[in-house]
Amino acid sequence: MVVDDHPMWRDGVARDLAEAGYEVVACLGEGAQAVRLAAATRPDVVVLDLQLPDLRGDEVIRGIRGAHPEARVLMLSASGEQQDVLDAVKAGAAGYLLKSAGQADFLDAVRRTAAGDAVFTPGLAGLVLGEYRRLATTPADPDAPELTPRETEVLRLVAKGMSYKQIAERLVLSHRTVQNHVQNTLGKLQLHNRVELARFAIERGLDAD
Repeated sequence: MVVDDHPMWRDGVARDLAEAGYEVVACLGEGAQAVRLAAATRPDVVVLDLQLPDLRGDEVIRGIRGAHPEARVLMLSASGEQQDVLDAVKAGAAGYLLKSAGQADFLDAVRRTAAGDAVFTPGLAGLVLGEYRRLATTPADPDAPELTPRETEVLRLVAKGMSYKQIAERLVLSHRTVQNHVQNTLGKLQLHNRVELARFAIERGLDAD
């Protein structure tokens, strides 16, 4: 799904995606309409502009994720302002790409987002990690669900970007056991995927050695 209020830009992005072999299930210019269509069209990836005429970008992200939790939202914006980036990520965006990116970088970002990676324009990833490390110094929530030592250990390795296979080899566990630990952790924390899980871990400083 492509959501941008500039028709020429929106159509160009949709054309690039179609020519690269992606199915564009919707192409529109308003946030509220995107939220309504997300549940019906169930896109794997939503390419979303930050500035829309009816809703803020973070509101659209939350609405889309609420209507279709499996959707991965890739922000494609002209703004590289720190607060805009952080608001988008905190709302649930999987990545943030500036509109100055080239076509090849954009298509690579879409591919990686669809595969579950967190994708950022160079420089913005460090900004996001820095903010979450700062938040990690805040007192822990006493009502937060308690993880087992093994779940915490697996979570720490997920935050470091390790694959299930790499985690299994590191901890001398089966691939299935690692998957079970991740699924149990997702359930306890009420998260939906590994991107959100990594974000949670980084927020609490679990990616540090």
